Amino acid sequence: MDITKTLQELKQRPGFSDHVGMMLVHNGVVRGWSRKDHAAVGRVVVRPDRERMEAIRREMEGRPGIFAILAEAAEGELRPGDDLLFLVVAGDIRENVKAVFAELLDRIKAEAVIKEELPPA
Repeated sequence: MDITKTLQELKQRPGFSDHVGMMLVHNGVVRGWSRKDHAAVGRVVVRPDRERMEAIRREMEGRPGIFAILAEAAEGELRPGDDLLFLVVAGDIRENVKAVFAELLDRIKAEAVIKEELPPA
């Protein structure tokens, strides 16, 4: 996902300027260390459940004040610094967008993206 291009395309959707006052963006990248124990990570194998991601996205997009949600996860073997997960939540006001964004991020990471961290070679 080219985030700049994606945001510009989102702004072109009919109704955008009437319904959106905030967009939050998450750009998750592969860390060079494990969250669990800070051990070095050389690569990560990512297996997104795209159907589950889409179901969560659709559900959350139906929340009050939300205009659009975009979600994309990389797949395969990634290295530290590589983009892993992009999320965009566009909606009316801060209170609605922040709450949905936080839940969306937590649920997609817990329910739809499986990562296996591997040590450096």
